[in-house]
Amino acid sequence: MDLPLARAIGSRIDVLPEAGSTNALLREAAADARDWPHLSVLLTENQTAGRGRLDRSWVAPAGASLAVSVLLRRLPAEIEARGWVPLAAGVAMTDAVAEQLPHSAVSLKWPNDVMVEGRKICGVLAEATGEAVIVGTGVNTAMTSAQLPVPTATSFAVLGVEVDADRLLATYVRRLDEVVSALARTGDAVSSGLHEETSRRCATIGQEVRVSLPGDRTLEGTATRLDASGRLVVVSSRVEHPISAGDVVHVRPAAV
Repeated sequence: MDLPLARAIGSRIDVLPEAGSTNALLREAAADARDWPHLSVLLTENQTAGRGRLDRSWVAPAGASLAVSVLLRRLPAEIEARGWVPLAAGVAMTDAVAEQLPHSAVSLKWPNDVMVEGRKICGVLAEATGEAVIVGTGVNTAMTSAQLPVPTATSFAVLGVEVDADRLLATYVRRLDEVVSALARTGDAVSSGLHEETSRRCATIGQEVRVSLPGDRTLEGTATRLDASGRLVVVSSRVEHPISAGDVVHVRPAAV
C-alpha cells in the first residue's frame, strides 16, 4: 500500500498484510519509545481478531475494511482531559470521512461511532498503555451490502465511493494530532475547542435515545448536550443524567 501523504505526517507507518489486532500489536511495540514515537501507526486490510467497545469481537472479510491504530504520546497531563481522547479521534475520523463524502451527512454518534446518513461506517477504540494511548479505528471501505455486519452499517463501497486510503489516513492522523495537541496545551476540552467541535459533529445531541447501562439498567430520554467531561447528558423525567459509558440507540429525533 503506497501512502506518501500519510507517511509525510505519521512518524512511523507500518502496513501489515494481516494482523490479529493492530491495537494489541501496537501496545506490545509501545514499550520501545525510541522506535515507536508519537504518531506511530499500524494498519492492515485484514484484521482477524479485532476488538470493539466492551471487549466485543470485530471481524471483517479480508480487504473489506481498514484497521488503523495510532500511538499517542503527547497527551494532556490532566486525567480528565485524557478522557476526551476517544472523542478527539471521533472528530478527526469524522472529518477524514467527510472529506471523501462531500455530499453526504457525516456525523459522530456518541461516544465512538462515525456515521454516514445515520449508518455506521467506522468505530473507535482507545486504550491506555503506560503513559501513552493507542487509538484504534476500523473503517468499512470495500465492504459489500451482503458483508455488512448489521443493517445499520454502511461502507464507502455501498455508498458508491472508492476510498482514497492514503488521503483518508493522512487527514485522520493530521487532525488527530492537531486536536490532541490543542487539548494537551490547554488542559481542558472547553479551552482547546474540542468540546465545541465534538458537540457540533455529534448527531446524538437532540435525539431521543435509549441507553443500556451497566447492571442491565436502561435509561430513555433526550440527549441534550455533552458536559465538560465529555459525558452525554440525557434528560429523563426532567432529571439530567450524565452518562460516562453505555450503549446508545437513537430512537427517533426529538420533537421540535
